[in-house]
Amino acid sequence: MTTAVDRFRAAVDNRDLGALDDLFTEDIRLYSPVKFTPFEGRPAVLGLFGVLLRTFEGFRYVGAFAGAAQTSADGTEAPSAVLLFRATVGGKEIHGIDLLHLAEDGRIKEFTVMVRPASAVQALGEAVLAGLVADGLAPAP
Repeated sequence: MTTAVDRFRAAVDNRDLGALDDLFTEDIRLYSPVKFTPFEGRPAVLGLFGVLLRTFEGFRYVGAFAGAAQTSADGTEAPSAVLLFRATVGGKEIHGIDLLHLAEDGRIKEFTVMVRPASAVQALGEAVLAGLVADGLAPAP
């Protein structure tokens, strides 16, 4: 049986933004390493993914773990997956993880991204902001 996590990973591997739409709950929250408050709601998260899929160079998942963890939004325990990735942004190599929490219906309800090192976080933040502004999803600084 293919899970939402498997389908998510395939969509990202194929850079298929359309395939992500039905994988997210309507009220999904995405916690970014470059923004204090989460991106909230499917339209905002899909807009961000449109930027991310264009921004990351050589993005690839290199490992996965499954289990359960408390969500940030309400503290309930949910089935979860951790996907380890590598990529480059602005010439900086990024090591990161995507932490996905699943809703009862199996779709992704919460998403946390963590990356290192700090120089890569800064490069990612600048590139994502530029992409969000270019797409009309954020005001110019």
